[in-house]
Amino acid sequence: MSAAASPLPVEEQRATPEPVVVPDRPWRTVVWDDPVNLMTYVTYVFQTYFGYDERTAHRLMMTVHTEGRAVVSTGPREKMEVDVQAMHGYGLWATLEQEEGE
Repeated sequence: MSAAASPLPVEEQRATPEPVVVPDRPWRTVVWDDPVNLMTYVTYVFQTYFGYDERTAHRLMMTVHTEGRAVVSTGPREKMEVDVQAMHGYGLWATLEQEEGE
């Protein structure tokens, strides 16, 4: 006896919607105020590591001091992770955060 082949159901082909590409939001390195480091030292770190001029470094340091935190660099996550680790190496308290989306 031979079994008759039964036809397999045919699936309808539907158009696959194009994936929505959301651009990666930039990441930020945030330096936080602490009771340990001198303001002159924080300014020095910002100048030395980030290459900020004295005025910019001082302004960022004052933002840390008066507001409790300042964004000191922005960019791709991998680079910001390096910056956070560098700030830790200098003895500063730093974290990584992603910029808010729309």
